[in-house]
Amino acid sequence: MGRIGLAFCAAAVLLVSGCASTRSLGGAPGLTVLDTTTMPSPEGSQLGSMTRPYLIGPGDELLVDVLGIDELHERKISTDGEGRMSLPLAGTIDANGLTITQLRDKIAEQMKAKYVRDPIVSVNLSEPRSRVVTVDGQVAKPGLYPVVGRMTLMQAVAKAEGTEEFAKLDDVVLFRTIGEDRYAALYNLAAIRRGAYADPEIFPNDTVVVGESFGRRMFQTIVQAGTLIAGPIIALIQR
Repeated sequence: MGRIGLAFCAAAVLLVSGCASTRSLGGAPGLTVLDTTTMPSPEGSQLGSMTRPYLIGPGDELLVDVLGIDELHERKISTDGEGRMSLPLAGTIDANGLTITQLRDKIAEQMKAKYVRDPIVSVNLSEPRSRVVTVDGQVAKPGLYPVVGRMTLMQAVAKAEGTEEFAKLDDVVLFRTIGEDRYAALYNLAAIRRGAYADPEIFPNDTVVVGESFGRRMFQTIVQAGTLIAGPIIALIQR
């Protein structure tokens, strides 16, 4: 989806912001506001843990080192489109969905099966490419940023080197797809900074659009300033 398409969805979210009151703004038949202030989380996101390990995926670059084997000394290798990789003395390995520790153990196991005695293997993430968040809009450096460990909305914006001088901090939209459902949430960064409500967690494949103000310009007569101070607005985008 391009930036104009994202801005249009953001406008739709803004249009229904009055649903927190008794007014019915209408004009957004493809959007359902949910009775919650928390964006649904992807399955298997390990919300109960304080840290979330990086799971290897397609295109990730890894640094593999096996002690005493020259051809596997600090060797950089990228996973293919299905998250697989091929190493001398280990063969093809399906790394998709594995943690770094699990991949290390799997490499050692396959090397042992090929008669390498007690291999000492180390694996490091050289360049994460598969588990990223897209940060767009009025930020200093729009782009794709890796989600390593736990990340919040404020941290994602900080990865993009912060907001621009005239960014609309009360017009920040987070998009997330879970299965067949696509969600949008409208946040106010200034309110989060003041502690008015919690800084939401970001997950791989999320898209954050900061302060485009397309929606506020289009619906300025019905969207009131300060709407989001009490909490974010979460909506389901219907197909």
